[in-house]
Amino acid sequence: MNKNTYIFFIISLFTLTSCKIKEKASDLNYLQNAEQIATETAIKNQQYTIQPGDQINVYVSAKNMEVVKPFNQLYYSSQSPSVNNNTPATEKAYIVDSKGNIDFPILGEITTSNKTIEELKEELTLGISKYVKNPNVTVRLVNFKVTVLGEVNRPNQYQMTETNPNILNALGAAGDLTMYGRRNDVLVVRNVDGEIQKERINLLDANFINSPFFQLRQGDVIFVSANNTKEKTSRLDPNTGTYIAIAGTVIGLAGIFITIFKN
Repeated sequence: MNKNTYIFFIISLFTLTSCKIKEKASDLNYLQNAEQIATETAIKNQQYTIQPGDQINVYVSAKNMEVVKPFNQLYYSSQSPSVNNNTPATEKAYIVDSKGNIDFPILGEITTSNKTIEELKEELTLGISKYVKNPNVTVRLVNFKVTVLGEVNRPNQYQMTETNPNILNALGAAGDLTMYGRRNDVLVVRNVDGEIQKERINLLDANFINSPFFQLRQGDVIFVSANNTKEKTSRLDPNTGTYIAIAGTVIGLAGIFITIFKN
């Protein structure tokens, strides 16, 4: 093998190593589909069906509150204090048994298996309508689920047991943001009757507690964006150090061969 062949071989090896580093760096398509993923997850969560162990609040109201008293676990007057969805604050929750059933007053055993909250509401309304004219039935999950994705320590779907969980409760369940999480850009995606609603929340500004997305709803998806530091770090191939070491070795060998051939 002559001098020119050696030099050509070394230059080719160095070029391929350099290209490998550039190729790995350019492979990164950083979070361009994050919002799409959050949206798809919110759509999927909207189809959540009631599971054994779920806690469900059901409150029945009507123009004449006296006639719907038997359909409520606790008896209330129309002046009773209420919380979200006009459900009395002290209304007891139904706990879905291992077979997926609840024991509802007057109507008896109701099967919730493979039903959404909306489907259960429709069934209860139909059943109660046999006894009460135009009943208003409110059904909500006490322990509903939300999904937390992105730069948090434990991204996952979480069951919220708080009475009125908010975004801070969900982030706390997920182990808080990582050091790379963007505190001023937390995306909340919500599916309201098939319509996707989104809002970006700045946790650095205390006014975020006034956002309608501060209080969570069933199926909400929270996505924490990554900051610039994470983006720059992610663009580095974990083998970059190895490639640089190889390149350095190649350059060193090139110098040795050139010196040998000169002599």
